[in-house]
Amino acid sequence: MNRHTFRPFTFPETHSTVLPDPSSFFSPNLLSSPLPTNSFFQNFVLKNGDQPEYIHPYLIKSSLSSLSVSYPSLFSNPSFTYQIFSSDITISGSNNPNPNQTHVISSFNDLSVTLDLKPSLRFFLVRGSPYITCQVLQNLKLSISTIHAILNFVPNLAKTKFKISLNNGQTWILYSSSPINLTRDVSKILSDEFCGIIRIAILPNSDSRFESVLDRFSTCYPVSGHAVFTEPFCVEYKWEKKGWGDLLMLANPLHIRLLDDDCDVKVLDDFKYNSIDGELVGVVGDSWVLETDPVSITWHSIKGVRLEAYPQIIDALVQDVNDLDSNAIETTSSYFFGKLVARAARLALIAEEIGYLDVIPKIKRYLKDTIEPWLDGTFGSNGFLYDKSWGGIITKQGSNDSGGDFGFGVYNDHHFHIGYFLYGIAVLAKIDSFWGRKYRPQAYSLMADFMTLSRGGHSNSKYPRLRCFDLWKLHSWASGLTEFADGRNQESTSEAVNAYYSAALMGLVYGDTHLVAVASLLTSMEIHASQTWWHVKEDDTLYAADFTRENRVMGVLWANKRDSGLWFAPAEWKECRLGINVLPLLPITEVLFSDVEYVRQLVNWTLPALGREGVGEGWKGFVYALEGIYENEIALEKIRTLTAYDDGNTLTNLLWWIFSRDDCEDGNGKHCWFGHYCH
Repeated sequence: MNRHTFRPFTFPETHSTVLPDPSSFFSPNLLSSPLPTNSFFQNFVLKNGDQPEYIHPYLIKSSLSSLSVSYPSLFSNPSFTYQIFSSDITISGSNNPNPNQTHVISSFNDLSVTLDLKPSLRFFLVRGSPYITCQVLQNLKLSISTIHAILNFVPNLAKTKFKISLNNGQTWILYSSSPINLTRDVSKILSDEFCGIIRIAILPNSDSRFESVLDRFSTCYPVSGHAVFTEPFCVEYKWEKKGWGDLLMLANPLHIRLLDDDCDVKVLDDFKYNSIDGELVGVVGDSWVLETDPVSITWHSIKGVRLEAYPQIIDALVQDVNDLDSNAIETTSSYFFGKLVARAARLALIAEEIGYLDVIPKIKRYLKDTIEPWLDGTFGSNGFLYDKSWGGIITKQGSNDSGGDFGFGVYNDHHFHIGYFLYGIAVLAKIDSFWGRKYRPQAYSLMADFMTLSRGGHSNSKYPRLRCFDLWKLHSWASGLTEFADGRNQESTSEAVNAYYSAALMGLVYGDTHLVAVASLLTSMEIHASQTWWHVKEDDTLYAADFTRENRVMGVLWANKRDSGLWFAPAEWKECRLGINVLPLLPITEVLFSDVEYVRQLVNWTLPALGREGVGEGWKGFVYALEGIYENEIALEKIRTLTAYDDGNTLTNLLWWIFSRDDCEDGNGKHCWFGHYCH
């Protein structure tokens, strides 16, 4: 990431007793480089490798030398919504000498994974392709089966296109690069020996125009796809393609929203596939440019703190800083420890913003005392270590306990934990430049764990490319090397935003313009994705009406599921759902919650839950903070009644937030942030 030269740093190497062996599924040539741990195809390389993954628009499952494809139906109720897998089409070799051999991942990229069923089948699984593309590498008899009954089977005269109608109402089309002889029975199609390209696509609509579109673009197929960071706040998708003609892909709703009007693509507005993420729309073109709204990374509040509030904030600040000495950190958890570090760093920036610098030395000492042991390995019962098998930082506690540090040792939540530490490091380096220079190598090593841009095969990087960030969905995943039937998941989008925001702050303090640019872009995209898929507005049509009616914010968002429940709380604890998608309270929070009308809906939906017995004071604080966006005085009075705060929050921080709100609002109920336009 960083283009400046300085002494590289690697945390001490360790051997984990809980991590899976990557050699079971990755091709040997990939094992010498860091490997992905939160990717869209992660299930393919965990345990038996036979749990499905959602590679839009299909759910894909590989097992026993076959690959099954599902165009999933959607189940929804007020609590959750998910896509149902069924083996609509299963492809295998009918004369495979090793019927129980597992698949091999032979290559992967940001937007694609190549899965081999040896010895002869290679699948180019490219995200957003309406076709499943299979290369038959040597003469092989194919078996194409289904759990449904085949009602009709119609070849064209050239025997290069076959229309397959099933008794569940689906129609699939099979294309071949050269003539192929196929015979069928009730639920299976068998071929003579064939070598070449097979493409299979569902016909999502009985409209004949859909079939003509699939016919037209069937001869051009993508074999890989990657994302390129070129211009500020832009990412470009580039596909490597073969065959001839133009390339047809599908875009999710956020892609359509961000697609640059000037890029050379054609959007097929009427060519759509269903998806849990919203309708997927056809786009023709070899590359797309996505342009996000620019986000200014600021240390302090965006519009400033009201002067008359300074005395109140100073009183709270003095008390909170004094409490740093009296409340020693007892936790050894990398997550909770990081939150406490970041909480103290917030106090320093608030003190700086309101010009009350008397408390800065005490905060600086506290930050040094808490951060340094994690960077120099003297913390004792925990600390950061380097895992060579996958290529990344794990903790002592996580190296022999898969549940330790919330699964940090199996690559769960890396951006959450490290993001809090980066925030503290950035602030400490800002107020103590000598300290910042001394610990810069360790700081960059932590940041690189989830912010590395290079690919391991093309550099000497010790970390995989963008460990947590999904460059097709444009948000992060948090769940690491754990097999889940519904794929990767993420609970707290706000902590993901914090991770990239904190990396950008670190870039600011070290004068690293490249880091600032990339981290700002990722921050912006994470915010866009949060507002698209996590924030559920009353008039949204993205999700089913019954789910939308009962939910204003997501609990856990999975690749293949939307859940109202949290990992740590039931769905009816709405204050927890709100809070886990607000914390930590920062200047960037205003951008994340820039839609004031949505904030009003979210708070009104949450407030009744605060009447439940046992509601935590810390969670109330985040509800009141959002209420303060549109009901400032009412929220302030409620904040003054709090008797405790979230372990990453303080009264000082809540007062800073309330007194830095602004009444600027456009006709659509949206804040004008950054002072140059209403978003």
